[in-house]
Amino acid sequence: MSAVRRKFGDEYQAVGLARCSARRERQRFVDKNGRCNVQHGNLGGESSRYLSDFFTTLVDLKWRWNLLIFLLTYTVAWLVMASMWWGIAYLRGDLHQAHGDTYSPCVANVYNFPSAFLFFIETEATIGYGHRYITERCPEGIVLFLFQSLLGSVVDAFLIGCMFIKMSQPKKRAETLMFSRAAVISRRDEKLCLMFRVGNLRNSHMVSAQIRCKLIKSRQTPEGEFLPLDQCELDVGFGTGADQLFLVSPLTICHEINSESPFFCLSQRSLRSEQFEIVVILEGIVETTGMTCQARTSYTEDEVLWGHRFLPVMSLEDGFFRVDYSQFHATFEVPTPPYSVKEQEENLSQSSLLNSPTDKRTRREQVCPLDCADIAGDKNKLPAKLQKISSRKEGFPPRALRMSSSSTEKTFSTGDLLKDQEINPISGGDDSDNRMQQKALK
Repeated sequence: MSAVRRKFGDEYQAVGLARCSARRERQRFVDKNGRCNVQHGNLGGESSRYLSDFFTTLVDLKWRWNLLIFLLTYTVAWLVMASMWWGIAYLRGDLHQAHGDTYSPCVANVYNFPSAFLFFIETEATIGYGHRYITERCPEGIVLFLFQSLLGSVVDAFLIGCMFIKMSQPKKRAETLMFSRAAVISRRDEKLCLMFRVGNLRNSHMVSAQIRCKLIKSRQTPEGEFLPLDQCELDVGFGTGADQLFLVSPLTICHEINSESPFFCLSQRSLRSEQFEIVVILEGIVETTGMTCQARTSYTEDEVLWGHRFLPVMSLEDGFFRVDYSQFHATFEVPTPPYSVKEQEENLSQSSLLNSPTDKRTRREQVCPLDCADIAGDKNKLPAKLQKISSRKEGFPPRALRMSSSSTEKTFSTGDLLKDQEINPISGGDDSDNRMQQKALK
């Protein structure tokens, strides 16, 4: 674990470890301009792989190295070929003999190295001044001329093609694709969302523009494995097609924070102690060249503003829409709950349980069983004389019992007994019990 921390820096710590209160600015994984801060070292014998793809290696070099290689290649090639022409003239003795009418040299009017160098430049550039030329009595000169033509074509194709691809790379097209300096968290459509803004400064469109987001955060697995740069996908509308952009005006990209989001437990308070980086990748085809362009940026936890919203930049003018890029990065505060989505859902579920009744019975159904229980209990409280009368009633014939029950049901239907039962808990006392018992016997 200590070796991993030494390798990746103090800013990437295991989850759960205490962080120092004074937070220093840590190294970004991706800069704001899109450059990735990753260097490959200790390649060993793997460095030879770069030579196997020499053309791509040459294109990936910086401009100063490309120009240096371009100049050195042509200079060395010219000097080598001029030396070969001078060597032929030297071996044939054309440098020491006068070129008269009877003598036929290999190359006319070549007396020294500068004249041989000028002859090569005239041949290579197809200038042909006509003063220096190859004679038909020099077969070695004819072979060298053919080799020079083939080598010059290969060198021109390689270097000029490399420079053309280097100049036509769509990296500079990404300079006109803007991202907001900060991301914001606020409510949209009654949902807590993470939002940032993108824009295109050129009138030429980005064909098939698509945007993706990656969350880079260190974490520790349940098995104890430490992942210093763990990448997690942020949904910006992949399922609904919202990640496919029609980028003719600035757009606000929205990531809904729900139970499937990595920010499900993120609150305004926990945002101050978190350490993460959101990498935004915008890809599309350049309309003018047809080449694929990619623009990148990133947002750290210090660049995420809780409870903010972007200012509108679109306005309607006479016959067109105007975009005010001076307000592109501007935000303003809006009322936003400081709790995480998880806490909000838990509070909502608890409040719904408190407000919902546990028993759906009506008040009459809730009161009557209690009152009936009171009546049954009062029967046991009857005096001895009344209990005897009540016991005699049990020996009545069935017909008499039916009449008694019908009369009792009639008395219950009038509501007198219910009224007495509602008054009984309030009044209390032996007098109310006796009145209740007498009315029940009647």
